Amino acid sequence: MTGTVHELRPKMPDSEKVTVNLGFVDLGRIDLMVRDGFYANRADFIRTAVRNQLDRQEEAVRQAVARRQLSLGLTHITRAELEAAREAGTRLSIQVLGLASIADDVTPELARAAIASIHVLGAFHASAAVKAALADRIA
Repeated sequence: MTGTVHELRPKMPDSEKVTVNLGFVDLGRIDLMVRDGFYANRADFIRTAVRNQLDRQEEAVRQAVARRQLSLGLTHITRAELEAAREAGTRLSIQVLGLASIADDVTPELARAAIASIHVLGAFHASAAVKAALADRIA
């Protein structure tokens, strides 16, 4: 029996690790809440606290996104999109709140020719070579 091998596209991570320094008393209070079963672990507590604070500030965030004309969520820039922009003689200004990613098959030369600026509030994923080529355009 012969099988077919399919190349799988690597899965994009749906989160990014953030390091937070907390005072000993705050950390102890979190551990107490975890021990008493209110949260599964420290990370669960911190994620919940962040979400609750973002929910409280939702209107301010919404207004800032609109004012700054940010794309909200996941933005994936393909080689075809960049080639089309280059051919049209235009350069993209990429503004994202969330995750912006540039396809792995994009060359540094194409990225420089087609991207005027990148401003990401969140995470930016691209090859090291593309990031280096765009270093002066990343805000």
